Amino acid sequence: MRITFGLLIGIIVCFISTDAATSNEFYKKNNLINEPMFEMKDKNPHNEQTVYLSELLMDKYPETCKNLITILEKHHVKYSFIKGTKDIWCRDYMPVQTESGKFIQFRYEPSYLKGKKEWEDSRSDMKEVCRLNNIDATFSNINLDGGNVLICDGRAILSDRIFSENPDYKKDSLINELSKLLECEIIIIPAQKADMTGHADGMVRFVDRNTILGNDRAKESQKWAKGIQKVIDQYKFTYIDIPFFEDKDRKHPISAIGIYVNYLEVNDLIVVPIFNRDEDNQVLEILQRTFPNKKIETIDYNDVAKEGGLLNCTTWVVR
Repeated sequence: MRITFGLLIGIIVCFISTDAATSNEFYKKNNLINEPMFEMKDKNPHNEQTVYLSELLMDKYPETCKNLITILEKHHVKYSFIKGTKDIWCRDYMPVQTESGKFIQFRYEPSYLKGKKEWEDSRSDMKEVCRLNNIDATFSNINLDGGNVLICDGRAILSDRIFSENPDYKKDSLINELSKLLECEIIIIPAQKADMTGHADGMVRFVDRNTILGNDRAKESQKWAKGIQKVIDQYKFTYIDIPFFEDKDRKHPISAIGIYVNYLEVNDLIVVPIFNRDEDNQVLEILQRTFPNKKIETIDYNDVAKEGGLLNCTTWVVR
């Protein structure tokens, strides 16, 4: 997520349930309540993916959540809700699934949530969440958010925030351990200085093993543009520039509005946030050219975005 210091307040607010009755009625209507949330033994011969959302997303943003579900249902994408979470940003604290299907649960103790009891209390207890949702994961002592892990065809992109989050590890040892756990070549990109989370998913996304798309380098800081160019040259990536803009809203200083790359990708579907700007059409044209075999849907996700995150942040996609 590309956000600022104000996320500390936003994250605390996000885990508060505002309308439990709304979510319960929706779950009952869709026959979701009391069903097992995640059955690890289910067979998936077609390798289809399922989208999981925190139950709190429906509680806090019922209309937006329903709009997203409508899109998923239109394209026959399976979805369900995660029990026992304390905020809506499930990508960050849920396990990372490797390409072989294993689940790796990293330690979730991000530095941006440290310092006050209420910040600490906003962190989900991941062992309890895994237990409640029947998830069989391998636990790692590495401190890492899921929003900082992008995996594609034997490669994983992470930002260099992992080094400051894991000071007890030597850099080479940390990368080697991550490579073994994630079963991938580890590629490190520079984090955005202005983004307190340091997440990769607010900067770039994989198209395929050798192609990434990301925020328009011409509009980024020179330091970051130079850093990402070194990565592009080293790994011989093709880089596709995507427009973005900064949302200057004093009432919502943590806003993630303007960050198009934080979209949801599941099966042959991409759901991209739009912001009623000229950049919307530019981004859609680029995505349609880049992903000719995928269906592109748009969604107004602004109420969530004002809290500091977007679609990739609020979805956990597994197969």
